[in-house]
Amino acid sequence: MQYSHEHLELQKTLQRFIADEINPQVDEWEAAEIFPAHQVFKRLGDLGLLGLTKPQEYGGAGLDWSYAMAMAEALGHIECGGVPMAIGVQTDMATPALARFGSDALRREFLAPAIAGDLVACVGVSEPEAGSDVAAIRSRARKDGGDYLITGQKMWITNSLQADWMCMLVNTGEGPVHRNKSLVIVPLRERGKLRPGIEVARKIRKIGMNSSDTGLIHFDEVRVPQHYRIGEEGQGFVYQMQQFQEERLWAAANCLQSLTNCIAWTVEWAQQRKIFGARLADQQWVQFKMAELKTEVAALRALTYQACDLYVQGQDVLELASMAKLKAGRLNRVVPDTCLQFWGGMGYTWENKVSRMFRDGRLVSIGGGADEVMLAIIARTMGLAKRPPH
Repeated sequence: MQYSHEHLELQKTLQRFIADEINPQVDEWEAAEIFPAHQVFKRLGDLGLLGLTKPQEYGGAGLDWSYAMAMAEALGHIECGGVPMAIGVQTDMATPALARFGSDALRREFLAPAIAGDLVACVGVSEPEAGSDVAAIRSRARKDGGDYLITGQKMWITNSLQADWMCMLVNTGEGPVHRNKSLVIVPLRERGKLRPGIEVARKIRKIGMNSSDTGLIHFDEVRVPQHYRIGEEGQGFVYQMQQFQEERLWAAANCLQSLTNCIAWTVEWAQQRKIFGARLADQQWVQFKMAELKTEVAALRALTYQACDLYVQGQDVLELASMAKLKAGRLNRVVPDTCLQFWGGMGYTWENKVSRMFRDGRLVSIGGGADEVMLAIIARTMGLAKRPPH
């Protein structure tokens, strides 16, 4: 796959926005452990960047997924991990199922304002006792007349301290755990205040991704109309697995530019840093290690582009997306760690951009399906393992 002129122009627009309106604020947002999502998303919405792949009748651009990947890659120019992750939740994690399976009324009420940047979205899957094992979630929606009454908890929820609505996976019936779940749009706030029955139990402090607000949310008999369900009842697990496929491709694409930047920053540092009477960059071991890292990132780019190309063609890319996500997570651990070593004491300072990548990048091997989940999926596609029984 190769980017067209239109892809590159999209990336240039986003890079200008990042340089002018995001990177100058990153240090402040990191220190505050939150960024103004409504303000940033509205600006992105005004630029037409929040609905690239979404239907035109709801304000989207109706483009294929390669444009989402181009955007995800360009977001790697942001000098932290939290803000691009929050944007990715809005564009490629909380909204794909709504855009694909939601009713016209539901899409007009929630998708259109999300594309415009008027409403902030989050996706609610993980729980205190169910992260990678999605089938084990306990949150439940029971029917009461034409409504659902939702009770449960959602944890590790990006954007949740500011989000207006959640795309929430809940149990809506009994029976097999892969066929008793539904995705439901749950409005979280009215006029800026949490709705009755919804409590932000606590803001979760993390070792990285500091500018991204992350919460533990409690739901106690929260009333939601049944017509806020996305698609068919009992198909939520299937819909969420499809959303995960785009999330994992997004994660791999988003790493490409940030990993490239990390290497470039370190090469520049090594060319200036003197050690034992010579530049650090003159050490052959340093040269070889940096060359190896650049080769690894190029391999990840080729894999991710291949997966995207096949996905746009309508092919099943479960295996390739899992491989790309796995490799991205591994490189987000190896590249910043190796580069940080070359920075010496400067690399161990809080403000250093490489040390921030070291902290932020560790999440890629956990969020959206841990490395071990990716390996299990790949093993199944190879015919080496079966899905664990439930």
